[in-house]
Amino acid sequence: MAPTSRSGSDGGSAAGAIAAGITGIDHTLVGVRDLEGARAAWRRLGFTLSPRGRHIGWGTANYCIMFEQGYIELLGIVDPTQFTNNLDRFLERREGLLGLAFGSDDGAETHRRLAAAGFHPDGPKDLKRALELPEGDALPAFKLVFLPPQETPGLSAFVCHHLTPELIRQPAWLAHANGATRLLGVTVVVDGPAETAIGYAPLFGAEAVWVRDGAAEVETGGGWLRFVTPKDLTRLYPDAATIRDLPTPWMAAMTIGVAELGATQDHLVAQGVPFTAAGSAALVVPPEAANGALLEFRPDV
Repeated sequence: MAPTSRSGSDGGSAAGAIAAGITGIDHTLVGVRDLEGARAAWRRLGFTLSPRGRHIGWGTANYCIMFEQGYIELLGIVDPTQFTNNLDRFLERREGLLGLAFGSDDGAETHRRLAAAGFHPDGPKDLKRALELPEGDALPAFKLVFLPPQETPGLSAFVCHHLTPELIRQPAWLAHANGATRLLGVTVVVDGPAETAIGYAPLFGAEAVWVRDGAAEVETGGGWLRFVTPKDLTRLYPDAATIRDLPTPWMAAMTIGVAELGATQDHLVAQGVPFTAAGSAALVVPPEAANGALLEFRPDV
């Protein structure tokens, strides 16, 4: 979805400095109730998954779907007696997209810039996970910076600085049978799309915020955020019958770039994955086939 008209918001003089410290959308998080079942479902969708990772000191684990730009984290609970960062509460209600991480090349510097611009960052905080490789566990490490909800309107979001990117982005994990190449953006359902998007002007700059026909979009420098009303979500995806009337705000969909849409369609047909086609422009996989997350595949051009 290409934005066509700019909002009139003033992002302020600090916006360029803040945007320079954030590299775009680093990854999305999909909460799942059965982690191994989710692994099988997303392999059927045509994705290559990295080995399981276990968050050290937490009761959660994940499988990741890595792209050259961005990735998807399937997140589940493996030990409910340990800290789950409220994943248990989310899964009581539903599966699906629960949040995202923006990227940073320097967590401490991003924290400094955010604080200097009047934001209220918490961190950086250290996190590691044990990546279960055949030759033994590796320990990818991260620094996380958290922002209060009002500073990332409509989203549960944080900033992630990868300290060991070579451990999580190995070449074999970047090749996907469905031809997926990168995470293009996410769609979020809110009551006021324009107002929500304008709330990101202090973070990414006024020039990054665009409004069109009641929907609104924010360009993060590496993927877009699209905000729509519940009615507009149904208009965008009329055949996704299982989209539910959830309380706003909530993350509904991911748009994934693919090398060749026909090849993606061939894979979905061969695997018996349900989908609808929007002419030659997109393929849409309903939420019930992807743990509550609607997937839109588009040519990566």
